[in-house]
Amino acid sequence: MIKQFLTASLVVASFGAFAQTIGKVTDPVEWINPLMGTQSKPDLSNGNTYPSIAVPWGMNFWTPQTGKMGDGWAYTYDADKIRGFKQTHQPSPWMNDYGQFSVMPVTGKLRFNQDDRASWYSHKAETVKPYYYSVYLADADVTTEIAPTERSAQFRFTFPKSDESYVVVDAFDKGSYIKIIPSERKIVGYSTKHSHKVPDNFKNYFVIYFDKPFTSASSWKGNDLQKDVLELTADHTGAIVGFKTAKGEKVNMKVASSFISIEQADISLKRELANDSFETTKEKARTVWNKTLSRISVEGGTIDQARTFYSCLYRTLFFPNKLYELDANNKIIHWSPYNGKTLPGYMFAGTGFWDTFRALYPFLNLMYPGINKEMQEGLANDFKEGGWLPEWSSPGLASVMVGNNSASVVADAYIKGMRGYDINTLWDALKHGADNEGPMPAVGRYGVKYYNELGYVPYDVKINENAARTLEYAYDDFAIYQLGKALGKPASEIDIYKKRAMNYKNLFDPASGLMRGKNKDGKFQSPFNPFKWGDAFTEGNSWHYSWSVFQDIDGLSKLMGGKEKFVQKLDSVFTLPPIFDDSYYGGVIHEIREMQIANMGQYAHGNQPIQHMIYLYNYGGAPWKTQYWVRETMNRMYKATPDGYCGDEDNGQTSAWYVFSALGFYPVTPATDQYVLGTPLFKKVTLNLENGKQIVINAPKNSDDNKYVNGLKYNGQEHSKNWLSHSSLLKGAVLDFDMSAKPNTSRGTSEAAFPYSMSTEK
Repeated sequence: MIKQFLTASLVVASFGAFAQTIGKVTDPVEWINPLMGTQSKPDLSNGNTYPSIAVPWGMNFWTPQTGKMGDGWAYTYDADKIRGFKQTHQPSPWMNDYGQFSVMPVTGKLRFNQDDRASWYSHKAETVKPYYYSVYLADADVTTEIAPTERSAQFRFTFPKSDESYVVVDAFDKGSYIKIIPSERKIVGYSTKHSHKVPDNFKNYFVIYFDKPFTSASSWKGNDLQKDVLELTADHTGAIVGFKTAKGEKVNMKVASSFISIEQADISLKRELANDSFETTKEKARTVWNKTLSRISVEGGTIDQARTFYSCLYRTLFFPNKLYELDANNKIIHWSPYNGKTLPGYMFAGTGFWDTFRALYPFLNLMYPGINKEMQEGLANDFKEGGWLPEWSSPGLASVMVGNNSASVVADAYIKGMRGYDINTLWDALKHGADNEGPMPAVGRYGVKYYNELGYVPYDVKINENAARTLEYAYDDFAIYQLGKALGKPASEIDIYKKRAMNYKNLFDPASGLMRGKNKDGKFQSPFNPFKWGDAFTEGNSWHYSWSVFQDIDGLSKLMGGKEKFVQKLDSVFTLPPIFDDSYYGGVIHEIREMQIANMGQYAHGNQPIQHMIYLYNYGGAPWKTQYWVRETMNRMYKATPDGYCGDEDNGQTSAWYVFSALGFYPVTPATDQYVLGTPLFKKVTLNLENGKQIVINAPKNSDDNKYVNGLKYNGQEHSKNWLSHSSLLKGAVLDFDMSAKPNTSRGTSEAAFPYSMSTEK
């Protein structure tokens, strides 16, 4: 905390010595708590995160491993022991991992299996930064430190005086290989452990170098030591190398991996680590983080708000992570998780579009378009190599969640100005995905024949979560239509998507004023319980999914009876009790529990379907209610603590909600040019855009009490709309918010102020 006090000038505000506001943050990486969200478990998620010791979008992350091998909960804050330090690519504990192996120092008796080698540790002797990790392992009397690069890392082990100091390498089960080369102080190997479908030749190759000669070297398989055996292939292999160490002696280890070959891992290691010392690698990683984070500079919030903001920003900068590598000639290549070949070009993995289309990708399009351009090129390669766009990539096609939201991810990037990649291939990919069932339910459109013929996926044809699929397909059709327009495609090709974008109306039930499953014969499914989770919906109920009409909120408002009734319906979400029917799941899933305990009625911010709903008051003429609930959610649902999220963080999506909301606007409808206004959190924010322009957001009267927007000036002119234009912001802008403790109930109330809806498009 002392360092944080030094990195920003502190101003004691007039409302009390303990509500200190900060000056300009100049060293943002030091404000991050990578342990935010790690106090989680399967039946209650406070984030379901692990501390990622990595660089932004790096191919490899490292994390201390408290869980057992193969447990998606790799690191949990409440655990007492560390079993190893794991290279990971895990996007979520529910998706689990691939490309994984671990290292662990031990002393004294030679112990190598994960239970025997585990050591007690304490957070009091743990330092966790994005660019650096250090922990004291009490049982071994060893301090382990890690500093990362994109595909490599440096370790530094500080050993006690011992003739029996060891480093154990665990290549994990399900098929692995290890080879120790003492003459080069080197270990090589591969792990094949993965959680989803991959080609048969999937391997994560690794290479490890030490700066100290080995006094002993053995391999192991399962629970059996293979004394003096230096090379081994088995279901579960590992290596143990020994050293004689003096008290306080530091043994340095360099490690890198590749999905292509051991030789390619070696190329990455020599390129990224070269002759750098541990401290040099650490400082380089720290510099990369500060440069990346400094795209956004905040000032005039509290210490807690700044810590939470940058901890959330940190989480938006990992997934999808790079799956591509650079060969000896610096050419970009990748191992394909679709056909198993090594091919030229970009490739990314580790994200579910059901989560991230909403805010994470729009955030990249605003603040980090360069990396999303690479991601779009990677998506084109996904389609060329696998025949489909992934909806969840881990690392290839995974059959998880619903929707065809790659359409949104592709369309939003192009509409927001990305250029210079193969958009025509992506256009073909979107049409192919929209018009066909894929090789698994979560790819392409499950139930597409019904959807195209009836205008919805029926409830009674054994297609689960049918209403959710219908609503998402309709929005995805809108995204395809929007991209088609932007590409100048003829009406004869794109009008079908325009027509289908209105399919949401087919599931609106006038009796309840909510979305409801519908049978093949056109009758609504019965009985209907709007509090029933799952069934017709995905990880939510009708009260959550009824707002999933991103493309036409005005049309939804009219179905609900007009502006006043629409606003009343929005209010109901917060005033209803948090009751639920969990019979579809046969028990309370963690998302239900997170809604129940949050004390926000039926509002379930811990999961994605309803996260945009707070902003919909802007379409009903009550923007001050958006402002109230945005600030309530930010204050109550987020904190830079181990229990600091209100549900799964999900690859940057839940964090991107916070980051956008702190700026004062949110992308309710990706694949349009608009952001919907909320309320800014800080007195001042400066966005340093990639094109060299700046967006300055001023709210000098901002405070806990002054959460309402009394007025807004855009480049000095009064701005009466409830939205901002992306293309206009890219030219540079100064937004001056006049903040007040009382809502302005006349601003933004006329339909002329409302954000985009498809049915009111001129």
